[in-house]
Amino acid sequence: MNDTGKPLPPDELGHRLTEVFDLVGPLYRLTQRKVEQGESVEGLSVTVRAVLDLLHKRGPLTVPSMGRALAVSRQFVQRTVNEGAAQGLVESIPNPAHQRSSLIRLTDPGREAITAVLAREHRALRETGGELTDAEVTACVRVLGELLRLMERADGD
Repeated sequence: MNDTGKPLPPDELGHRLTEVFDLVGPLYRLTQRKVEQGESVEGLSVTVRAVLDLLHKRGPLTVPSMGRALAVSRQFVQRTVNEGAAQGLVESIPNPAHQRSSLIRLTDPGREAITAVLAREHRALRETGGELTDAEVTACVRVLGELLRLMERADGD
């Protein structure tokens, strides 16, 4: 194990990053189940929650830009936006930059719903044990960000 602070050789890096992926998959599935359990509280599917969170963080977006940000198809995002609109959580507004591609934005009920979800999730995440340091979380975010960029590049090939 290389803990000298030097970059790992490619072969060792590949093995260590496999350990990360071995944790990310189950973490994602367990998290998705927890969000689905919370659906009865907020009435949000996992997919609508993802769209609301994206709009909460970035403001109004087009369906294609949401698809790129979420790494899913435009059609999938459109179905999810339609679901959110049927619940009164999002609405379509004119896009001054592109006449044919409307912007999607949160409604007040959508903003209230995602705020409630994020607050519930924050309360749950505060209970994380392990006495994690800021440096450890920063390193985790950096590693996951690098893996995401690698997968995005591979997806573009």
